[in-house]
Amino acid sequence: MRSEQRDFLVELGTEELPPKALPELSRAFVTGLTAGLANAGLKHGEMVPFATPRRLAVWVKRLAARQPEQNLKRRGPAVSAAFDAAGTPTRAALAFAQSCGTRVEMLQRLEEAKGTFVYFIGTKPGAEAVTLLPDIVKSALEGLPIPKRMRWGAGAAEFVRPVHWLVMLYGKDVVPATLLDTSAGHLTHGHRFLAPRPLRVATPGSYSRLLGTRGYVVADFAERREKIRVLAAAQASALGGRALLEAELLDEVTALVEWPVGVAGRFDARFLELPREVLISTLQDHQRYFAVEDAHGVLMPCFITMSNIESREPAKVREGNERVVRSRLVDAAFFWEQDQKQPLASRAAGLDNITFQAQLGSIGDKTRRVRALAAEIAAALRSERESVERAAELCKCDLTTAMVGEFPELQGIMGRYYALLEGERPEVADAIREHYLPRGAGDALPLSTPSPGFLRSARSPAAPAIPSGCVGLPLASCEC
Repeated sequence: MRSEQRDFLVELGTEELPPKALPELSRAFVTGLTAGLANAGLKHGEMVPFATPRRLAVWVKRLAARQPEQNLKRRGPAVSAAFDAAGTPTRAALAFAQSCGTRVEMLQRLEEAKGTFVYFIGTKPGAEAVTLLPDIVKSALEGLPIPKRMRWGAGAAEFVRPVHWLVMLYGKDVVPATLLDTSAGHLTHGHRFLAPRPLRVATPGSYSRLLGTRGYVVADFAERREKIRVLAAAQASALGGRALLEAELLDEVTALVEWPVGVAGRFDARFLELPREVLISTLQDHQRYFAVEDAHGVLMPCFITMSNIESREPAKVREGNERVVRSRLVDAAFFWEQDQKQPLASRAAGLDNITFQAQLGSIGDKTRRVRALAAEIAAALRSERESVERAAELCKCDLTTAMVGEFPELQGIMGRYYALLEGERPEVADAIREHYLPRGAGDALPLSTPSPGFLRSARSPAAPAIPSGCVGLPLASCEC
């Protein structure tokens, strides 16, 4: 006798998925499946998602074997149209009865405000889950947030990356389906190099354990993320420091590896003379490595990376990563030295060659507008005008530096460093950095202004009103 409930597993195996999109793809897949099962009336238990660089999967616990019996109530034609004067069923009545799978004699008559109509009132057995699951999974995949889909081979299927295998199990049985030009089966695949042979999934509940013990894959995203966090923290502790474990970087590294193996590396201490942000940007943003700092918050000449393979020669892996970091830092040091050979103010002319917006002119045009507006606001607030105008003049100049050209995320930050090195006032340098804040939701807000007296003037009851678009903004950024 068929069980009333079984676990269901769907796994889509692909080429490497976009790392920054992987968490959202996994969440959306679960959401789509949940909605599809609800619409089909299929009751279920917990939904367990799995996501690695090469797969999206969901384990649905205790999925009902079939839909519940459906109570049907369908209205047919009016009695006057369903029967002639002698009471003989017309073609309309016969066709309606046939569409309901019954006989005319089984139809009922119900009186309504608009007249009397024939009705079919009965029940319909629910459909089996295995017949509904292919379309539910298909709809969930089609609803994933994929800005641009790609094709592969000679088929017409489209997805974010080429699909190589599909697992769909209801209990121990394969759900017959072909999705994205791929037939469902029992076979999954583990780590690309450590477990190259296919693995047979016996039941949905054994999926994660099978990949972890024989496939060299930690399939659960949260479990893999925690493992990476623990590994990085332990490696940094062994070096005498603390790993900088930013949430966004942790997520991205988790989406890049299936079998994380911690590797600690070092670089020449002379590179610590570079600004902290340059080092962190090189390690985190460009290499997806974790920087390491000491107990006082000072960066150490070390980094932690996660290899996606258990190498027989870990020293070679470490040396390879150290070579890459060394090359990147040599470039950064060169940019740092070269940029200082040209004063920040002399770069203003180059801003005229950078388009801001077709109808608004160049970045140079924008800077001149900012300077004019900032001067007026400074006068209205009785703030120190010279610092305000100087900050406005210099706020975009670092866009033409080699460092910002290589590390765009450091715009404003490098401007502040170069301004201080050239002897500009600290409040001017701070305004160059802070006029970009906040860079996004949850980012820090600007705290300083080009004039120490700005907050006092702004809070004074006698001070003129601040334009609403400028409240809380550094003066150099105002474009109201």
